Amino acid sequence: MAGVNLNNVTKSFGPVEVIHGVDLEVEDSEFCVFVGPSGCGKSTLLRMIAGLEETTSGSIEIGERDVTMVDPADRGIAMVFQTYALYPHMTVEQNMGFGLKMNGVARNEITAKVSEAADILKLTDYLKRKPKALSGGQRQRVAIGRAIVRGPGVFLFDEPLSNLDAELRVEMRVEIARLHRELGATMIYVTHDQVEAMTLADKIVVLRDGIIEQTGSPMQLYRNPGNKFVGGFIGSPSMNFLEGRIHNGRVSIPALGNQTLTTSINLPANGSSVSVGLRPQNLGLKPDPSPLVVELTENLGGVSYDYLRTPTGEKIVVESKGDEEIPPGTSVSLVFDPSTALLFESPSGRRIR
Repeated sequence: MAGVNLNNVTKSFGPVEVIHGVDLEVEDSEFCVFVGPSGCGKSTLLRMIAGLEETTSGSIEIGERDVTMVDPADRGIAMVFQTYALYPHMTVEQNMGFGLKMNGVARNEITAKVSEAADILKLTDYLKRKPKALSGGQRQRVAIGRAIVRGPGVFLFDEPLSNLDAELRVEMRVEIARLHRELGATMIYVTHDQVEAMTLADKIVVLRDGIIEQTGSPMQLYRNPGNKFVGGFIGSPSMNFLEGRIHNGRVSIPALGNQTLTTSINLPANGSSVSVGLRPQNLGLKPDPSPLVVELTENLGGVSYDYLRTPTGEKIVVESKGDEEIPPGTSVSLVFDPSTALLFESPSGRRIR
């Protein structure tokens, strides 16, 4: 297996730079997920590692070997795309072994590798079927199997589950996590779905506009976001943000009737604006004749989400356990531990610590 190092890599399309001086270390056997909104550069960065996009400047190392100018076929990687790209006239067995056949690998070795991969992916009973006789999840497993038989040092996944329905996405997340444990391979995975990132990753890389905003384990980013963007992107439902004002060493929140927070951190100057971040999971509600009103309760069985709107037009989501519904139009007040609130500078979005 092999680790991956990016050293000040950039990518430009003509005069437009889309990846800006990225430095990143992915350790051997680590599951690293690139996550961010559409257009943030995550797929471009993955394709640069694969060699499908030319690196404008900087260097890329795989297994301590500089592969910046090396052809994709010689980088020791295998890539799984969003589309399955299976040959419809070939069986599962033939699809999985086709790349090895083209490289002149002996037939008995191809058979052994395909059989081993099929066993790992629970595809043994489907080896003689053609893709049209498979479900979407099975087709994606064939595509993954085609990568496994190559025995790469690094697996690259480019949004492999985005074409699957919700149930299959969950099933395949479990399959990919199990596959990582069994193979112990280095995997780099691109997704815009932060739930996939949180459930799969050893390390998450949050990207925005071609820049790494923050890197860390899922819970590090969840509990300790470095800025407002990361705080709002990591976690489902997203973090709530309310405008706050610094007043006499405290944070006043106009949307909550000028409720104040006392904190031991160094606050900006008196009168400064800040953004107060509140996780839906850390909030509670109590009936109260306040201007805060429940607009909708989304009941999912074991958990429910209450959607509120403040008099100043800000939206708040509150996560509640159980199946109790609060009727729309009910006036409530928020209950929360002030120590769970995170503060961010306005307008830069940097975390105030």
